[in-house]
Amino acid sequence: MSVTTRLAVFGAALALVATSGSAAFAQKKYDTGATDTEIKIGNIMPYSGPASAYGIIGRTEAAYFKKINDAGGVNGRKINFISYDDAYSPPKAVEQARKLVESDEVLLIFNSLGTPSNSAIQKYMNSKKVPQLFVATGATKWNDPKDFPWTMGWQPNYQSETQIYAKYILKNMPNAKIAVLFQNDDYGKDYLKGLKDGLGQKAASMIVAEESFETSQPTIDSNIVKLKASNADVFIDIATPKFAAQAIKKVAEIGWKPTHFLNNVSASVGSVIKPAGFENAQDIISAAYLKDASDKQWDNDPGMKEFYAFMAKDFPEGDKLDGGTVVGFGVAQTLVQVLKQCGDNLTRENIMKQAASLQDFRTEVLLPGIKINTAANDFAPISQLQLMKFKGEKWELFGDVISADVGG
Repeated sequence: MSVTTRLAVFGAALALVATSGSAAFAQKKYDTGATDTEIKIGNIMPYSGPASAYGIIGRTEAAYFKKINDAGGVNGRKINFISYDDAYSPPKAVEQARKLVESDEVLLIFNSLGTPSNSAIQKYMNSKKVPQLFVATGATKWNDPKDFPWTMGWQPNYQSETQIYAKYILKNMPNAKIAVLFQNDDYGKDYLKGLKDGLGQKAASMIVAEESFETSQPTIDSNIVKLKASNADVFIDIATPKFAAQAIKKVAEIGWKPTHFLNNVSASVGSVIKPAGFENAQDIISAAYLKDASDKQWDNDPGMKEFYAFMAKDFPEGDKLDGGTVVGFGVAQTLVQVLKQCGDNLTRENIMKQAASLQDFRTEVLLPGIKINTAANDFAPISQLQLMKFKGEKWELFGDVISADVGG
């Protein structure tokens, strides 16, 4: 072989190495928090404090990711799920978000809970260009891809929900006198805005009383007594689980008999209705997007069978009647779908791109007819709900699945 031939062969070999190297490089792209073997995911939950009933969501997610890891992980990578407590305190949430991003170096923060907490970290997460993905709050402002391209919600938004209640009231009780109890923060005010927008010009005449409360209050009994004094015949109850249970009890105790609407985030049979007393919760109206594990109609449903099996094998200490376990299971499944779609391109940019490319995706704990759809200009994955009424010891769905899209 001549020197020239040898050089040509060597050159061809070098070119082959270079192209295969670049192909391999093209196949695998990582940002901080992702490697060949691991995907680091951060989470912030109120494991203590006034909203601690929601801590079950984080515990369910941890159990679900362990199940995924035990089965080999996602595309061969194990999920390292790091979850911290913020006690439902915005300053604490900021501290935990910084720790997750700067010390733990997570790829993204997933399903952190609470409107006040997520509001406190939203600008930080977007300035750092770290996904704040599938936040556990239905505030309408998470659907704002133009101004906050790194933040996305998951559940139906609060304004959509109260607009659906408003439509129902206008149709079925056009002369209603409405009393509203709401938590005095972004979460409560978002629900209240949806109600007023839904009632339109009639809001001013129909709403006869409004009572706000602070999460630092030990009880809301006095607020309920004041609302009853307004002689309202419709009660809109915008509260987190602890206070929702108190409201249901107090309404019954003082003999007030309004048509009671309870926001979906406190419709859990296990953590709200049961503690408040089934007898006190009859005929309460709420809205759902997920199947209710206490409802026998789902016993032979394939999706719920999978959920029950997960609870029995992977999370036996969890309460399947607590709506939070269904939420945790469903949102964790959605994240796993996004990670699968990412393949070997685990950059933060691609995570948001894939999260914004969900087409008719269903986690099977969603009610029939409800699908997850996102797009580059639509960061509201779930925008459908169905009304339900509490009867006996369970919720009974009624009417059609209703769509109510409200932008940020």
